[in-house]
Order: sequence, then C-alpha cells, then structure tokens
Amino acid sequence: MFAYLSYRDAPAAIDWLMACGFDTVRRIDGTDGTVVHAEMRLGEAVVIVSSNDIDYDHAVLVGQPSGHGIYLMVPDVDAVYARAVAAGATPVIEPEDTEWTTRRARVLDPEGIEWSFGGYEPGQV
Repeated sequence: MFAYLSYRDAPAAIDWLMACGFDTVRRIDGTDGTVVHAEMRLGEAVVIVSSNDIDYDHAVLVGQPSGHGIYLMVPDVDAVYARAVAAGATPVIEPEDTEWTTRRARVLDPEGIEWSFGGYEPGQV
C-alpha cells in the first residue's frame, strides 16, 4: 500500500519530508510551479505528493489526535520525531512507550496532516 497526499504548498511539503529523512525518487513540476507528481521514499515507505487541484480544507486538531493520518514504521522514533519538529511539525504525542510494547510519537505536518511514527509493524502475526 502506498499513501498519496496533496498539499496547498507541495514544494514546502517535499522540503519537510526531506528534512524528516525522505529522499525524492521522482518529481514532475508543472509550468506554474505546482507539483504534478512526486514520489518520496524512506526505507520501504513511499509517499506520493502533489499540489492540490482545488483548495481543500483539512479538519483542525482540537486537543486530541484526529484518529486518521499516516503511520510510518521507523527504527528510531525519537530521531524522526525530533527531525520532524525541527522542520516545522506541531507535536501531538511526544515519543512514548505504549502498553502494546512499542514506541510511538505523533505530529502534524506544516499543513496539518497527522503523521505517526512507531516501531510496530502492523499486520504481523
């Protein structure tokens, strides 16, 4: 499964993802400065990024996590969280150990999309 996200300012979102450790695999820019299609990779995770086709509104975070977002399995939750916050993310859940024996953290990217970082691999028996 691969996630795709559109942003008002996709070039800035790509810069933020790169600051979090992602590499740009492919990027196609429009003549108007928009991002038509970009593929960002961190390990085996790939996120497809583009500029919004229209002006979308994202639900704002009100005191608690939104209950939906992107989950990224990483070997060092604390390091990715620190890079994300240093690059402009808003902290939601600081790095913590969970009752299901893993480490996790959660941030909002600069446009308010929720990203979770953890050491747990979903779907494993």
